[in-house]
Amino acid sequence: MPTNIATHQSHLLLFWGLLLFVLGLLIGLFIPLLPNPRMGLSAHLEGLMNGILLMVLGLIWPKLVLPKHLLTISFWLMIYACFANITAVSLAAIFNAGKMLPLAAGQVGAAWAELIISVLLVTLSLGILVALVIVLVGYYQHIKKTQFAFENQ
Repeated sequence: MPTNIATHQSHLLLFWGLLLFVLGLLIGLFIPLLPNPRMGLSAHLEGLMNGILLMVLGLIWPKLVLPKHLLTISFWLMIYACFANITAVSLAAIFNAGKMLPLAAGQVGAAWAELIISVLLVTLSLGILVALVIVLVGYYQHIKKTQFAFENQ
């Protein structure tokens, strides 16, 4: 039985995922106008993929068997990571930067832009990994709980 917080977070994940998806679509309209169109394409795809990720998480969120504090931590880490991702890649496209993204960016921009992009990329990578491990554990606990209920019927 999902808790009230899990249900509320589920609705928020669906909303923020849909918003991120729409932002990804909008960025796609501006790809040819960006100083680094390859990074613009990456920002477009990040918006779409991270939006879908948040929406999928929103669908399974009420099934997670986790304490409220872990639900809250993983919720905010996922929101941060997905929005930091599109922000970092969009900044790289706009400021023709992306030292940490050599395959897609192929450029090194101003030091201040590279610093912001690097901080976002490192923190979002750590955040999303921690959040997804928590979600994986919570979903595994759900599987164990439902399997136990199934076996005792």
